[in-house]
Amino acid sequence: MRTMGMAAVGALLLAGPALALPKDFKAQADAIVAASAAADGPGIQVAVSEHGRIVYTAQRGMADIAAKRPITAATEFRIGSITKQFASAVLLQMVGEGKVALSDPLSKFLPTFPGGRGITVRQLLNHTSGIQSYTDIPGWMVEANTATPYSTEQLIAVFKDLPPVKKPGEAWAYNNSGYVLVGAIIEAVAKRPWHEEVAKRLTGPNRLTTIRYFADPAAASAMATGYAGDDARAPVAQRIDMSVASAAGALVGTASDLTRWDDALHRGKVLTAPLYAQMAAPTAMPDGSTAPYGFGLIPGKVRGLPSIGHSGGIFGFLSDTLYLPGPDVSVAVLVNSDQPQSDPGAVSRKLAALAAGKPYPLFTAQPLDKAAVEPFLGTYQLKGERRVLKMEQGELVWQRPNGRTALIPVGDGRYTLGKAGLSWIALSRDATGKPQVTMFEDGENVVGTLPRTGPVPAEAATVAVSAATLARYAGSYTASIGRVTVAQGPDGLTVQVTGQPALALRAVSATEFAVEKVEARVRFVEEGGRIVRLEIAQGGQIVPATRD
Repeated sequence: MRTMGMAAVGALLLAGPALALPKDFKAQADAIVAASAAADGPGIQVAVSEHGRIVYTAQRGMADIAAKRPITAATEFRIGSITKQFASAVLLQMVGEGKVALSDPLSKFLPTFPGGRGITVRQLLNHTSGIQSYTDIPGWMVEANTATPYSTEQLIAVFKDLPPVKKPGEAWAYNNSGYVLVGAIIEAVAKRPWHEEVAKRLTGPNRLTTIRYFADPAAASAMATGYAGDDARAPVAQRIDMSVASAAGALVGTASDLTRWDDALHRGKVLTAPLYAQMAAPTAMPDGSTAPYGFGLIPGKVRGLPSIGHSGGIFGFLSDTLYLPGPDVSVAVLVNSDQPQSDPGAVSRKLAALAAGKPYPLFTAQPLDKAAVEPFLGTYQLKGERRVLKMEQGELVWQRPNGRTALIPVGDGRYTLGKAGLSWIALSRDATGKPQVTMFEDGENVVGTLPRTGPVPAEAATVAVSAATLARYAGSYTASIGRVTVAQGPDGLTVQVTGQPALALRAVSATEFAVEKVEARVRFVEEGGRIVRLEIAQGGQIVPATRD
């Protein structure tokens, strides 16, 4: 049983000059941390800084469940893709020194990389290179591969000969291969391993003693064990050698040192103002749109306030950092589970909003009253797109065209979208008594109120399709949205678009399948006795994908 008592939270609010934090910040922050992890399972470590000073730290849960070793402020975690900030900063320092140019082709540093003449340093940094991300190669991220040490050259060999997903600069897609190549460029220029250059240029000068490349985390007494669960029974996560994550995600550290890194990076101690501005700016795309990603930094908003940060995920660990320039607040959240009780991104947003004086409401889950929600089940329209409120296997669900979210009742007709509690809906009736839904996104009513327009749509019946037919559909397809992989397993087919999770397919005919958890269909097209393409129908659009 999980114990949520406040006494299990190790927290510290540091004394010092008067700051702008709310008077009850510590009590509310302690409550957020206490609700985020079990005391006897994988845990959490957080730090908050204001105006460059750490003002709050807290820990909860176990660094090692079997040894009953609790997480402390000194416990080190894998920080995953937050590593990209450090790799980016090193490369940008080299740009400032004239050793590298953002317009340089990859071939200048790796002459034998296929297509390297058409790929720029900038495109590697902002995920527009079009290269196949090795972490998305179907079947590659198994322990037999991830537990094996790789040199930079060996890791590049895993993906270098694969066909590109897109033309360079054409589209944005999160890409870990790009940052392996960023590390390779650093090594080509510095003539030393990329992580040694991180230590020389960044962590050493800024006294970030815990942020480092660690070859064998299991041997380090300060290192947390990574798990794949959220309670005391959680199994140890899949093994991964640090070299596999490379410059895309191989660093470790503490939450306190990550806020110190934020202080150095965002206060001009690492880069010149023009280079930092490029690192933090969204990526401009050929069609005039922007992708919310810079060079290892993600611009966004928290409760209407501008923010910038990055998250990380690696076997056994998740992480998140946020910096709010207005109130000058930085938050770092680390957890030692890849299936935690609470998403660290949600925790960091709650703590950042609280520190900025714009807290999210604190909700308490309540039992679902099925009779109360029954009259509200049905279809709602939002800007021409259908939303469906329905029951699935005893769970209240909010269905969108591109996904579904379980709703958690929290009282007064309100239901949060998942456990995070950052967005919710409120059920009510209009002046005539008709059911309606009011949507709150990121704590604000920015959408309005949606009237109920009809009943829950009937689902097409599932039909039986032979295993031999399913096997014909399995394979790789290329679409404008990236590579589409159809795989056959014991429970049927799954479909996966590059950079997205695999979703189950449910047969509604011999050639057409409903995509579980999203409002989409996949239809396979046969010509001349072979499957030549598939078509994804979603939101009134059809995306064709040609079989590779």
